[in-house]
Parts: sequence; C-alpha cells; structure tokens
Amino acid sequence: MRYTLLLHYPEMPPSDLGAEAMAEAMREFDAYATALEAAGALISAEVLQPSVASTTVTASDGALRVQDGPFADTKEQLGGTFVIDVEDLDAAIAWAAKAPSLTWGAVEIRPSATRFEDGAWTASGR
Repeated sequence: MRYTLLLHYPEMPPSDLGAEAMAEAMREFDAYATALEAAGALISAEVLQPSVASTTVTASDGALRVQDGPFADTKEQLGGTFVIDVEDLDAAIAWAAKAPSLTWGAVEIRPSATRFEDGAWTASGR
C-alpha cells in the first residue's frame, strides 16, 4: 500500500536553529531515508522550501486568486514528504514513528494513489 508521510513542524530559518542542530537534523534525515531505502519502502522524498516561497491559487467563487505565501496561517508548516510503499497502515505508522521530525512536530499519514481506474483511485505496488 502506498502512503505519503507529511512532515509538519515549526518553521524557522537555519540561523535560528543553529549550525550544529541543523547538521544533526540532516544526519538524522539521511539515516531515516537510508533505512527506508534499505527496507525497499522508499518511493520518493521531498524537502520543501520555506512557506514564504509558496504561492497559493484559489478560485472558490469563480475568480482566480493568486496569493504569495501559504494558504493557512499556522505556526507549523508542511516541511517535507516521504512517499512509501509498505504492507499496511501499521507498517506506515511504524515508519512515521521513526521520522526524526516527530520529536518537534507531527507526521500525517495519508494513503496515496497513482491512477484513476474504473471510477476509483488506486495505487500500484504491494
């Protein structure tokens, strides 16, 4: 089953985090991605740029609106994703529990699909 792990955590510039803490976080994420890859579960991983670099497009009333920055004004932002292919939700939870960012934020697990077929979204894989 294919899942996307969405990493939510407080956003701060690297200078606020400090060089040593940033280097440690990078080592932890490298080890996490390496473990996912070694287990044959890693499909992809993305580190997102800060939310101030985002652009949000809406058209709820039929008029197109383009807004600089994120749609939601929250203290936590989506910082990155890991797409994994594992046996079931329990396996996805086990991998989410190992995410380095879990100690300073949340990991949302969402089933993901790769194609629309016969009236339903489905995922390839296991």
